[in-house]
Amino acid sequence: MKTLHVELGDRRYPIYIGPGLLDRPDLLHPSIPSRQVLIVTNTTVAPLYLERARAALAGLRHETVVLPDGEQYKTLETVNEIFTALLNNRFDRNCTLVALGGGVIGDMAGFAAACYQRGVHFVQIPTTLLAQVDSSVGGKTGVNHPLGKNMIGAFHQPRCVLADTDTLTTLPDRELGAGLAEVIKYGLIRDLPFLEWLEANVERLLARDAAALTEAIERSCRNKAEIVAADERETGERALLNLGHTFGHAIETGVGYGGWLHGEAVATGMYLAADLSARLGPLTHEQVKRVRALLDRAHLPLHSPPELTSDDFLRLMAVDKKVKDGRLRLILLRELGRAVIAEEISLQLLRETLEANRKSGKAD
Repeated sequence: MKTLHVELGDRRYPIYIGPGLLDRPDLLHPSIPSRQVLIVTNTTVAPLYLERARAALAGLRHETVVLPDGEQYKTLETVNEIFTALLNNRFDRNCTLVALGGGVIGDMAGFAAACYQRGVHFVQIPTTLLAQVDSSVGGKTGVNHPLGKNMIGAFHQPRCVLADTDTLTTLPDRELGAGLAEVIKYGLIRDLPFLEWLEANVERLLARDAAALTEAIERSCRNKAEIVAADERETGERALLNLGHTFGHAIETGVGYGGWLHGEAVATGMYLAADLSARLGPLTHEQVKRVRALLDRAHLPLHSPPELTSDDFLRLMAVDKKVKDGRLRLILLRELGRAVIAEEISLQLLRETLEANRKSGKAD
């Protein structure tokens, strides 16, 4: 087992990474301050791991709410089911929510924990690669709105993150690939040696080599933990974690939540960001080819949905958390392993990137 920490003073919390951790109550119980526990999971994860989670919580009063599975259910209406379960069971403000599932479950359970009685405890048990390397760490929680992804939410840190790598054995190939997009992101934005390691090991990751997956998860979480500790509420450096996300969120909103997986949309968004970075300079076209090659080897999409026009993209990107004072900000690449926040974006070059991507997608 690997153990990292997110250093946030008296809110410091551990990230445990390794196999068999769902069967380690000694890891969970220190992060649960009272006997009242609500497990939040979904219809896909519950048949696989709910009983093991319950066993790990033996000795505590634990109730369960099972939500429908899918990004399209990441709504205020669904979160209200969590509130109803908490109220029906008369849970007080010292209770703990345990998020057992992927990024959608983690975001909704964390948001419910941030809101219920103005803030209660929660623990993350992520069961997808994307959740283990990204969404379970850092305290971003929230839900989608038809007009914009993750536009309703709160910063609310978990008390611990327990990433049992054994859960990845039941993950569909498409979900595994979507998680790799977020892994690749860390290499692109701040960790060139990790990017080079990924270029050498992407096939091992796709083959679910246990040692390679553990290495990728640990290095991703280490990068995320360092960034969150330095900039918890995204006033500076943490924004770099959004490489590809403004494009990606436009795709998810434009095609309808659940049409594309989050990691798939982010992958296309990162390729678009790399292309725009080269048009603006100083990223080179050879470096863009490296980004494209790695994403392609990870079986991730490179082209935006044909039904989304450039005007659609610009309209959807205008409703994004990175917009500041009415100006669109994008995370771009100065070089591989170094991302920057760009606030003065040439609309003409942005359109050129979007149109070129559409044309190449049609050609493919």
